[in-house]
Amino acid sequence: MSAETTTPATETVSLYDVDNPAPVIAPPRARTKKTPKSTRTNFELYGWLFMRLSGVVLVVLVLGHLLIQLVLDGGVSKIGFAFVAGRWASPFWQAWDLVMLWLAMLHGANGLRTVINDYAERPKTRFWLKNLLYAATVFTVLLGTLVIFTFDPNIR
Repeated sequence: MSAETTTPATETVSLYDVDNPAPVIAPPRARTKKTPKSTRTNFELYGWLFMRLSGVVLVVLVLGHLLIQLVLDGGVSKIGFAFVAGRWASPFWQAWDLVMLWLAMLHGANGLRTVINDYAERPKTRFWLKNLLYAATVFTVLLGTLVIFTFDPNIR
């Protein structure tokens, strides 16, 4: 829609002038006294980039894991305690599984953090849900890391 109209005498007249200014459109979320000041960090940008990059790396790690476990090493029937013990005797496989665990947990936690930010309307609910998510993520990553590095095949 144009801000100008044409009169029958074909002269152009502006719809907006000093006496008739353009309407002010309110922002979708107006700032209130409770709205925190912007810190101007790029955390969301870094989170977005992390999701894309970790997703690509996870596809390679998981498909490689499935290919090696299910196709090249004889299938599901061969996987057992001895198989895991032999595999985790190698630092390469420990590192592979560790990177896969860390990336999967951080990728999933970042995705869930985004869902919580989008759908939890009350700040207190958002705060507690994110703290619960962070605690579960840290617990799982630490426990998984501990298991990978302290796995003892001679345990009785």
